[in-house]
Amino acid sequence: MPIVEFRIGDVVQLRKPHPCGGYVWTVVRLGADIGLSCTTCGHRILLPRTDLERRLRKFLERASEPETPPKHP
Repeated sequence: MPIVEFRIGDVVQLRKPHPCGGYVWTVVRLGADIGLSCTTCGHRILLPRTDLERRLRKFLERASEPETPPKHP
């Protein structure tokens, strides 16, 4: 299964709703665990990357790709 690329600022929809009723989350932290913030109530959670990949329904908005610094010779 291919690894899903997440970026800070991505807006994603998950399969199950948060207890507040919201399905939409914003990515706020990257690493082994991905930090998400509920766009409905503002609650923040950490999910292991594998759990997030399994729960992901779709990307609603993608953040721009980070610029790579120029390479010096």
